[in-house]
Amino acid sequence: MEAESSPSTFLGFNVLPISIISVLLGGLVVLIFFSDYFRKKRSEVQTIAKPEEIVAQKSKKPSPSNSRKPHSRSQSHASEKDQVKRHHPLDLNTLKGHGDSVTALCFSSDGRNLATACADGVVRVFKLDDALCKSFKFLRINMPAGGQPTAVAFSDGASSVVVAAQNLSGSSLYMYGEGNANSANDTKQQPKLPVPEIKWAHHKVHEKRAIVTLVGTTASYGSGDGSTIIASCSEGTDIILWHGKSGKILGNTDTNQLKNTMATISPNGRFIAAAAFTADVKVWEIVYSKDGSVKEVTRVMQLKGHKSAVTWLCFSPNSEQIITASKDGSMRIWNINVRYHLDEDPKTLKVFPIPLHDSKGATLHYDHLSISPDGKILAATHGSILQWLCAETGKVLDTADKAHEGNITGIAWAPKSIPLGPDLTMVLATAGDDKKVKLWASPVHPS
Repeated sequence: MEAESSPSTFLGFNVLPISIISVLLGGLVVLIFFSDYFRKKRSEVQTIAKPEEIVAQKSKKPSPSNSRKPHSRSQSHASEKDQVKRHHPLDLNTLKGHGDSVTALCFSSDGRNLATACADGVVRVFKLDDALCKSFKFLRINMPAGGQPTAVAFSDGASSVVVAAQNLSGSSLYMYGEGNANSANDTKQQPKLPVPEIKWAHHKVHEKRAIVTLVGTTASYGSGDGSTIIASCSEGTDIILWHGKSGKILGNTDTNQLKNTMATISPNGRFIAAAAFTADVKVWEIVYSKDGSVKEVTRVMQLKGHKSAVTWLCFSPNSEQIITASKDGSMRIWNINVRYHLDEDPKTLKVFPIPLHDSKGATLHYDHLSISPDGKILAATHGSILQWLCAETGKVLDTADKAHEGNITGIAWAPKSIPLGPDLTMVLATAGDDKKVKLWASPVHPS
């Protein structure tokens, strides 16, 4: 009688062959799958284009290394990052390094130096050897402790700068000039710029009122001695005229209006004009003595015609016209080359509507004006918007809607053309509360 098979014996006899068969079948399925896969890949490889066609296809795709390079290195030496940020064709360069809002800027008489006043307490004088430089050398002037620069103007050439500063005690004026430079071996090597020194200073010049504009020019009219004269305009109603080199007060005047918006001097040093929160503009003449010194500052005319407050004004390069912008939505060009001593009034030559509107169609006013050294292009700003206008027709030549990432705080044309690569061109500088100063090319003026 045979013994009955145990469950374990039965399982061991039947499960083992089934497992082996399962493994073999699985391997066969996998082998068939991969065989079919590789056969398809070989078929695909055989249908791919020829090698030269592959190169041609690849050349259509931008190379990562080539896509970063500018199309022409001669057009700009700026960094690749700056190239991307430039959203306007007239945007040439950005002067960086400011630690806070830039409150004011001005060019030297030769256009090769640009001084900026910054809320970080530093005045920087940039050397503009080429408007397309990757970086600019600059001279750093640290203001006395507690003083915040609000305005800046060149005194004599590019070697001295007058700075207006505001602190708790009021407004101060400092004139910084060259220190003692070591000129040894200067024939072989350019010596380092000497640290500027304070040559003169005046405190509480407008009591506790801030200085809103500071403008300097050469006294070249009539018997003027050719020295630099500087006008400081307070946020109150007073304007003081200074001798740039000595710091002597040459005269002062009171606008007798609500508050000053700004004041400026004609390029030849003959007239002072001020804008306030009124529709009229008052003009004073600087009278020179035979020895070239300033004799007096006397009021000679008033520009009447606007229906609302004048926000900004500037003189033409020949000092014979004044351009005004008003909240009434218009700009006016005035002829001030009149015989005022015979009670001849200044005449309005042209009236242009301000070609800037908000989303609802309302006309916006201009915050700043500056005219090019050839007298053909007028630069104007509102908030972060920058416009170039034809001074002859008032036509808009170009617009940068977001010239800065914040409000534009100041604009100035270089008084002379400066290098732009191998060429020379007129350059406009703008300052903003975004801690930047930008350089802009002039648009092509229509013939």
